[in-house]
Amino acid sequence: MSKDRMMELLHELIKNSKRSDRNLARILGVSQPTITRMRRKLESTGFIREYTVIPDFVKLGYELVAFTFMNIIRYDAESGDPFTELAEKAHKWAVENSKIILGAAGDGLNGKNCMMISIHKDFTDYYRFISEFRGKWASYMRDIETFIVSFKATMIKPISFSHLEIDPKDP
Repeated sequence: MSKDRMMELLHELIKNSKRSDRNLARILGVSQPTITRMRRKLESTGFIREYTVIPDFVKLGYELVAFTFMNIIRYDAESGDPFTELAEKAHKWAVENSKIILGAAGDGLNGKNCMMISIHKDFTDYYRFISEFRGKWASYMRDIETFIVSFKATMIKPISFSHLEIDPKDP
């Protein structure tokens, strides 16, 4: 199993993971058992974390996606100690909150160091969510900004991985 072939298979699965191993074998010019072994290897080495779908959020009753950027205070101003326990609580809250589809530390946008993406049924649902969020964590934030997008608005390019380019020589 060459690394290039593994990346070609990964690319094909990203475009459409629903295809059968037989179909993928035809596309890549190898046997079906080879594809099955390669897929298992991609899974066991962590190249494939999960199989999922990208739904039509409007049909599921969601109207908004919110991109929220924050400048989180990570250290006690007096002692300089990190807020380790607080960070663990915040992480647990984010993981358990079904509205949050991505949360991450980062850097940019006027000093922001954390971001989350959340989905909401409507503005009232978003408002309740962000009010709860601020109620729990506002005292540990210097700044917060949100960019809200309606799933019902015209999308220039909807969420999809089917056109993602992968260089087989570059993972």
